Amino acid sequence: MYAMVALSVLLDVFLPVLPSGVLVITAATAAAAGSGASAGQVPHVVPDFLALVFCAATASFLGDLVAYRLAWRGGARLDRAIARSRRLSSAQERLGEALSRGGGALVVLARFAPAGRSLVSLGAGAAHRRVRDFLPWSALAGLTWAVYSVALGYLGAQWLGATWVATAVSVAALFGAGAGAGYLMRKRPA
Repeated sequence: MYAMVALSVLLDVFLPVLPSGVLVITAATAAAAGSGASAGQVPHVVPDFLALVFCAATASFLGDLVAYRLAWRGGARLDRAIARSRRLSSAQERLGEALSRGGGALVVLARFAPAGRSLVSLGAGAAHRRVRDFLPWSALAGLTWAVYSVALGYLGAQWLGATWVATAVSVAALFGAGAGAGYLMRKRPA
């Protein structure tokens, strides 16, 4: 299960349609069910959740790093492809401005937005942002997202039992956070 979660999270920076968040939530709900967490045996479930958080956060960070490095090396080609789209050009310009002002909060917020992780990781690499300005925030973003997703699965199992309803409610909360993050990313700063 951990390998499947890691592969999905690692690759969703390149294929944002992969349901890595759904998979992490489902794995957390399954871990809660398999360990008896819904019956109140929380201490036995902690190692499973820590391993799942570690797995998802590490895969998220490594995916960001690979995307960053690929965009760094192929920056000219990527820039030409982006220049053909007015919308992508505008997004890259806003991203460059945000990253030049520090941009740490943007990197964390983008991890929750649909395709935001891809845009930020590839954009930071293509714009040749310094590694030390991007990767620590990427690590924090991956950890924050992993803790949030695993917590959603666990809390869903606690409140609603380890059922498909719990998973569906948790996934809806993840999509709600993604929609909110997407909205905040699209807003122009005052």
